[in-house]
Amino acid sequence: MDQLSSTLSALADPTRRAIIARLAAGEATVNELAAPFDMSLPAVSKHLKVLERAGLIARGRNAQWRPCRLRAEPLKDIADWIGRYRQFWEGSFDRLDSYLNELQRNGKSNQD
Repeated sequence: MDQLSSTLSALADPTRRAIIARLAAGEATVNELAAPFDMSLPAVSKHLKVLERAGLIARGRNAQWRPCRLRAEPLKDIADWIGRYRQFWEGSFDRLDSYLNELQRNGKSNQD
C-alpha cells in the first residue's frame, strides 16, 4: 500500500483521528490517550499500532514511560494531495456565484 493510502486508511477511524488531534497538543502516554475512550488499553494499543504503521505517530522510550508523539509529515502529504483540487473547487464556486448573480439580475429585470 502506498503512503497516501496508508495514511488515509489509518485516519478513516474516528478514534484514531481523535488520538491524532490529542497528539497535536503534545506527547502523551497510552493511558493518557486512552482516558477519553470507553475501551480497553489493548484496544487503544491496536489503534496506536495502526497509526504507527502509517507513520503518523512515533513511540519513544524513557524508562517505563513510552510517550507517543505526532509525526505530521504524512498529514502534509494529504494536504498537498487535496490542495491539487482546490483550484477546481474554487473555479466551480466562482462559476456558481456568477450564475447565481446572473439569475438574480434576470429575475429583477423580469419583475420591472
